[in-house]
This record gives sequence, C-alpha cells and structure tokens, in this order.
Amino acid sequence: MSDESTPTRGTTPKSLSRRHFHKATVAAALGAFAAPAVVRGRNLNERLAIACIGVGGRGAGNLAEVSSEDVVALCDVYDEAVERAAGSHPKARKFKDFRRLFDDLKGYDAVVVSTAEHTHAFATLPALQLGKHVYCEKPLTHNVWEARRIREAAAEAKVATQMGTQIHAGDNYRRVVELIQAGAIGPVKEVHVWVGRAWGLQSPEEAKANGDIVSVTDRPAGSSPVPSGLDWELWLGPAPARPFHDVYFPGPKWYRWWDFGNGTMSDLGSHWIDLPFWALKLKAPSTIEAFGPPAHPEIAPASMKAVYEYQARDDQPALTLTWYQGAMKPEPWTSGAIPKWDSGVLFVGEQGMLLSDYGRHVLLPEDQFSDYQRPEPTIPSSIGHHAEWIHACKTGAPTTCNFEYAGWLTEANHLGNVAYRVGRKLDWDAAALKATNAPEADPLIRREYRAGWSLG
Repeated sequence: MSDESTPTRGTTPKSLSRRHFHKATVAAALGAFAAPAVVRGRNLNERLAIACIGVGGRGAGNLAEVSSEDVVALCDVYDEAVERAAGSHPKARKFKDFRRLFDDLKGYDAVVVSTAEHTHAFATLPALQLGKHVYCEKPLTHNVWEARRIREAAAEAKVATQMGTQIHAGDNYRRVVELIQAGAIGPVKEVHVWVGRAWGLQSPEEAKANGDIVSVTDRPAGSSPVPSGLDWELWLGPAPARPFHDVYFPGPKWYRWWDFGNGTMSDLGSHWIDLPFWALKLKAPSTIEAFGPPAHPEIAPASMKAVYEYQARDDQPALTLTWYQGAMKPEPWTSGAIPKWDSGVLFVGEQGMLLSDYGRHVLLPEDQFSDYQRPEPTIPSSIGHHAEWIHACKTGAPTTCNFEYAGWLTEANHLGNVAYRVGRKLDWDAAALKATNAPEADPLIRREYRAGWSLG
C-alpha cells in the first residue's frame, strides 16, 4: 500500500532536517516564508494526534518522521505493515480500510497519507472534508482532475497541508531559486529537466542494465498467490479489478502500471520539476507535447520526453520546459556543452546557464561567473519537510509544498503523460480542465472508478 520511492542523490532531506534543527529555532526558520495564516492557538509543546494511512515502505519513513507526535491510528491493507508499525506505537488503533478509520476514529488532528498513488486522493479528500491537516506523499494524486479536486478542497478546508517533496527542504534548491529570481543568468526562456532512472516498459536485459527491480512487457496472464494478510481488493480500491500478481506488489513495482501510477514522469517529476516550478513561479502550461516509443495501454515508458510551453507573464518571458527520462537527454548534455550529470535541471538564460541537481549547482560558463557576487540568502533554511508541516498544524504558519502549490505541480506532471498517451500536442485550457483540441484525452484527465468508489 505504500509509496516506496524517495530521492536518492545529493544531500538527503533527513540529514538536512537534523542539521537545521540545531541551526535555528522553529519560529525563526519559518518566519520569513510568508506572513503566518490564522494562528490556531495551540501550544507548541502540545503533541498532535496523527493517523497514518499506509505504514509500509515509504509510509514507514513518514511514520518515523512524525513519531515525535502522538500516533493514534495505523492503517494499511497489509497486516504485516501494521503489525511492524505497531511495535513502535502499541497504543495506536489499527485499521485495514481507511474509510472505516474516517468513520470510527475520534479525537485526532492530522492525517499522513502514504498509500499507492491511485488511492492518494481517496484518503486525502475525506481528511480535508473533516477539517484535518494532511501530509500526502508525492505525487499528490493519480490524475489531473483529482489534483484539481484536492487543491480546491484544501483551499476550502484552510488546514495545514504538505506534499512529500522532501528535497524541497534542501538548502541547494533554495540557493538556486534565489539566483534565478535575482536574475543571475538573465530572463529564462528555456529549462531542461532530466533523470537517469529508466524504469517502465522494457525487456529483462534493459531492466538489468537500468537497475530496475522488475521487467514487464505486458499484463501477466495468470496470477500469484496473494500474500498472507494482504487485502487485494482494498489495495485495488478504485482501480479496475485484476488478479493479484507479484509484478504489482510490494512497491514500487506498482508505479509503472497506468492503473495504479504514472511511471517516472509523475514520481520523479514531483522532485525535479519542483525546482523550475518554484524558481519561475509556474502553474498551468498552454501546450504540452510528448515523444517516445508508442504508448503501451498498460505500462508507463522507461524513456520519453515531454515539452511544456508557458505563456509570457508580467515578470517572465514565454518559456519552454522539457522533461527527459531514461535514455533521452537534452542536446547540451549529449553534445558535451554541460557536465553530464546523471540527473539535473538546466536553466538557460539570456546571460548564462545554471545547472543543478539535488545537492549542488553551478553557473555556466564557469569562467564568465568566476567573479559573480551571489545575492544574500533570502529563503531561510527549512526545519525539515515534515517538521514544517507539524509546525504549521500547531501554529497556522505556512508550509512550502502546500496543496495549492503541489496541486499545480501535480497537474502539470500528469499532463506530460496525458500528451504521451494521446500521441498529440495538447492545447490546454486550465480553467476548463480540458485539452481543447483532443477530446480523447478526457478519460486520462478524469477516469471512471470501480463500483463502490467515488470522490463525489
């Protein structure tokens, strides 16, 4: 049930969290992000009552990060995950179906959602509707319409929200944002984002070469024995029914199947496209076009690219942002014009370039910027990605990956896959939530759910 994938390169968010707790107080670190929202009047020493939905894999990591508070409920469709988590939280109530948790659990303040991608919205929306604070793993939802639904529900609920884009808490991203917004390389009209991961549709030989944990080329014809303690029907949730097979579970095997996830685009896009989204204050693209091997009806691609066009705004010229995954790389990388980092973000400005990954960045050409005086830091160090959210739950202070920001980022990432699967350039009307020239994209923007499941 859990989201297993996490950032693996550069400085880890966990180590950043520990360091920054020693560098600054909670109030000092968060105070400069924005004016606080309405303060809830909660004592900072008072512990939150938190329900955790999805407690294996990535969920276990999230559980550990909020264990300074009172964990009052553990929920997972897999008994083994709940029992393991209960070893550290013996007083917490145990649930298998999160719908029952929302029906039966009383006296809690906040919810952490770490299920598989296709059930994120179904665990998040009722929590918001009940007025609970929510931390949800990335990507925020399984499709574009769900992202819009959650973003709007969060705005109405006026609670503390945070999507699990942990690298956003790193100092490196903050320095890059400051440089871009200070005009270090001039107006930016072009951004390239690439990741080396090549998980998805590929042969056994390709999977081995790419470090994948499984090779799949089609839906299995048969089934595997359901692991003891796993409720497969609940794990499927709103997704179309299919027999259990070990190519889907445990995670992160599921994330390459369209019914359950969206492959590398929505998974790592949440981390890597986050940087230009933040630095350039992006929201909805005007067009999206994707390239790669023919789209498979069941399985996300290992390699592909998506091209987003953003219209000019008052403080930003028209922009082209291109995403590359797997074997596909930007031309400056293939030609050797920039260092061949395994994954990275390249901002191309009128007066130079900036190359970044999770833990480092460089202004290019380096000799041109050898005497460059960097701006004084204006974005304070984070107290930790989870700690920000906990602090916000107690005080009403802002978080940096709240669902307003994360909703737009998630919509954009999903649109790359929609364009890829449809096989044509999309003209995007964000207000109407429609690709105006491609009605065939509608079922990918908002899908039908299995009987008994609805977001209303």
